[in-house]
Amino acid sequence: MSGIVLATVSVSAIGIICAAMLAVASKVMAVQTDERVDNITEILPGANCGACGYPGCSGYAEAIVNDGAETNLCTPGGPEVSKAVSSILGVEAADVVAQVAAVCCRGDDTARQCKMEYSGIETCVAAKLFFGGQNACTFGCLGFGDCAAVCPQDAICIENGLARVDARACIGCKLCVKACPNDIIYMESGPDAVAVLCRNTEKGASVRKKCASGCIACTKCVKECAAGAVSMVDNLARIDYGKCTNCGACADVCMTKCIRGAAPV
Repeated sequence: MSGIVLATVSVSAIGIICAAMLAVASKVMAVQTDERVDNITEILPGANCGACGYPGCSGYAEAIVNDGAETNLCTPGGPEVSKAVSSILGVEAADVVAQVAAVCCRGDDTARQCKMEYSGIETCVAAKLFFGGQNACTFGCLGFGDCAAVCPQDAICIENGLARVDARACIGCKLCVKACPNDIIYMESGPDAVAVLCRNTEKGASVRKKCASGCIACTKCVKECAAGAVSMVDNLARIDYGKCTNCGACADVCMTKCIRGAAPV
């Protein structure tokens, strides 16, 4: 019996000593954190979208406090978050440049041709792995909605096999940009500028057979632009926004209407 008692006492003593050592170690080795990091993290929207360029909201908060990162990089949070964060730091609030997602493709089911019937996993990523997808044009929207699946605001829908963005609901988190395997979703300040909504760099004759809304490199837009802002690069119209006056002349003469004109002011 005395042996059992001795063993119990010994184990208990060891446990108490270890607990005391851990308690001391937690105090001595504790990493001091700036409470402003926690305060800023609570203010941020918690989307962890990475639109700011940092790994999640907590990573952005740490970068703001410890590395002097700009306080206006959270596009989903908008100017309100920027002002609140700046208030914690005691600095002047910077403007937030609002951005919305846009789809660089107009090839919906009524415009594009299919090269096969795809019956695999219904995601864009899976379809692309199978000979570039079911569409004859492998540069455009695959239409299975990987972008819509990751959108936290339900700002993206699939209509006639083409992703469409509701700019009023988009918060600019860029999750759809990362989800698109064809890299046809980009960020813009709004549909107020001329844009070429096509990524196909094949020759015009090939594009014409695959999609009625693709750029066929006819060069009409190049010739029509009085500012010299439009050029043809790799069989695709490109716009130099440093020269573009948003006159919309290129969109007016575009044979396939793959150039979007500027929104009316």
